[in-house]
Amino acid sequence: MADQTIPADIAKMSFEQALEELEGIVATLEQGSAGLEDAITFYERGTHLKTHCEAKLRAAREKVEKINIGPNGEVRAEPANIE
Repeated sequence: MADQTIPADIAKMSFEQALEELEGIVATLEQGSAGLEDAITFYERGTHLKTHCEAKLRAAREKVEKINIGPNGEVRAEPANIE
């Protein structure tokens, strides 16, 4: 199984920064102009970027709450069920 440790430079990225770089890697790989070794390096970095983006999205999803008003008028927040 491949090493899933996120490199430090990627771990510091915002979601938007990581997604932008990932999109660039995908475009480069789709062009087919990279040599085999470069393609493998791009693919590995892309995998780390994808994992980082997924973790950022998961963390954001967990922070989102749904506001409900109970039958007695009390306001309460509960986790939103976003799937």
